[in-house]
Amino acid sequence: MAVSPEAATAPVRAGRRTAQARADGKQSGKSMAGKAKPGKLKSEAAGRRPATARSPAETAPPWPAADRRATSKERRRQAILTAALDVFSERGFASARLDDVAAAAGVAKGTLYLYFPDKEALFQALVRSAAESVATEIAEIPDRRHLSYDEALARIFAVFRRDILGTRRKHVLRLLLAEGGRFPALAEFYWREILTKAMPVLAALAHEAVRRGEIASDAAARFPQLIMSPLIMTVIWDGLFSRFAPLDVDGLIEAHRELLLGRRPGGQP
Repeated sequence: MAVSPEAATAPVRAGRRTAQARADGKQSGKSMAGKAKPGKLKSEAAGRRPATARSPAETAPPWPAADRRATSKERRRQAILTAALDVFSERGFASARLDDVAAAAGVAKGTLYLYFPDKEALFQALVRSAAESVATEIAEIPDRRHLSYDEALARIFAVFRRDILGTRRKHVLRLLLAEGGRFPALAEFYWREILTKAMPVLAALAHEAVRRGEIASDAAARFPQLIMSPLIMTVIWDGLFSRFAPLDVDGLIEAHRELLLGRRPGGQP
């Protein structure tokens, strides 16, 4: 039976239409998928956290590395000095070992040597730190000519009372008194760094008080050691005799001022 050309090509045309329909369907699906639903967009937007403004402190740059290292280095040095005071006070200068100081400070012995080359240098640093505040107060006396002799003495004694007698720094002076004879270099250091600077200023202070008529005797000008000697005696008494007869340090200092002034503090000559 003969088949017409239209009938023969009908299946081909049908197949093409089906393929085209499938392609159109896929393209439509992609288009729909690319379109976000309004509800979904709103939900996602609601779920996002808004950006939080940062404070100046949060946005500020951190400390420079050099500053952090300097701070850490100073803290480590102070830890070594604190540990050294404990070890020297317990064992004395001769028996103290740098190994024990390093262990007490929580650092390696090699680290300790980065700060102090030997035991003598470490002890000298302790002496300097103990006497620093008093030495500074004395050194500034020439710049305070408006102060009376009584006022200047009161300031010096108050600093000594607060920063040495009232703290563990008094152990450093006690160690120096006990060990200085056996280790002349330690005594020489104290003489050079503290006494040679303080004694002339104290002598000049007493001379000026005589010139102003604030005191009658020039004994303290001739022997400025008289001004500080009773304070050193309180350190010795505290270490040796305080358990038997506690000393009234404040009363002693007031009595000492009275002797130096030739009158009661605040009174007339």
